[in-house]
Amino acid sequence: MSIPVSTSDDNFFTVISSLIENFGSYSRVRGSINDDWVDRLNHLYTVVLLVIFAVIISTGQYVGDAIQCWCPAEFTDAFVDYTKSYCWIANTYYIPMTDVIPVEIRKREDKQITYYQWVPLILLFQAFMFKFPNILWTSTHELSGLNLDKIVSMAEETQLGSPDDREETIKNIAHFLTRWLEAYREYKLNFLVKLRQRSSRMCCFLCSRRQGTFLTGLYVFVKMLYVANVIGQFFLLNAFMATDYTVYGLEVLNSLASNTVWQESPRFPRVTLCDLQIRQLQNLQRYTVQCVLPINLFNEKIFIFLWFWFVFVAACSCINLLSWFYRFIFSQAHIDYVTKYIRWWDSIQTKQDRKLCQKFTKEYLRDDGFLVLRVIAKNSTDLVAGDLLHYLWKAYKEKNEVKNKEPADVGSNVHT
Repeated sequence: MSIPVSTSDDNFFTVISSLIENFGSYSRVRGSINDDWVDRLNHLYTVVLLVIFAVIISTGQYVGDAIQCWCPAEFTDAFVDYTKSYCWIANTYYIPMTDVIPVEIRKREDKQITYYQWVPLILLFQAFMFKFPNILWTSTHELSGLNLDKIVSMAEETQLGSPDDREETIKNIAHFLTRWLEAYREYKLNFLVKLRQRSSRMCCFLCSRRQGTFLTGLYVFVKMLYVANVIGQFFLLNAFMATDYTVYGLEVLNSLASNTVWQESPRFPRVTLCDLQIRQLQNLQRYTVQCVLPINLFNEKIFIFLWFWFVFVAACSCINLLSWFYRFIFSQAHIDYVTKYIRWWDSIQTKQDRKLCQKFTKEYLRDDGFLVLRVIAKNSTDLVAGDLLHYLWKAYKEKNEVKNKEPADVGSNVHT
């Protein structure tokens, strides 16, 4: 079992070709285990909900009677069927029963309801928008040079194996991570390199594999897409329904607080009007019929549920994004996290040990290594992350001790 480590430089065409190559992969579309529960709340659970709702609405539209119209007595059965089909396609308009129907055609057209035929398609489009950030993440994170999917999968499988297999697997993961961490780093430090390192720390979009910020910048960017998407869903539905959907949930709560009976929303009217013209020779006969939209009974409940669901997802996504911003901006959070696990296996008492731990976190693990450890801990257990960090820390200490002994050995040979 091996994990590929690439050393080629990043470029725009590599990113684009990877997106095209991986977009159609089924494993990419169904998701992966290299994210946290808030990401899955967006790209998995919300997508499943939207697809289920789209299927329910489609069934109601194409299997049952989506619309019923009250037609004049002189209409034959053929005329009734034609009226139903015409009113479903040509849109209806809503005028409350207490209001007078406008005489002017333009005023009637301004009251038209144009969304109900397209609800299944808009729900599927929303599902795609929630899934897109995950597709972007799974299609590009391997450009970091590390197969994060395999790493997290191996870490998760250690919980089911024997103690010997578990220890061997964790050692293999630590070996792969050590190779990856050492393959992408700057071995020549000068003014430009230090300036680039500081810039990548301050702005995650100036990410680079050699600065240890590629995965971090990509991960934060994807989380920003999740937040932008769920907030943008309210504006999308505003445009789709031609109503102020952003306050729909507040209106429902206010209605329930002031009335004990669920009131019909004007956004999803069940009784509407339809104008149709029938040509008879050279004469146009205009009819206004009253129609019932049973499908709006489902639309009303579905979209009120989606309003509260989107508010919940938006709150979780914003809090999650701010927490990851805090972890990546403040380096002390990295040090505290790593120190907590190292103390399980090794004592950090002296000032030199604390300095070495800080150097291990800032210069060896860096942001990308810290992210990998966090993702492993979230998708397996803290014990697995602690064991993995123990082997990384042990290898780093041994390498540091050998490095410190070399000048002393050279000095003693010269003295002899």
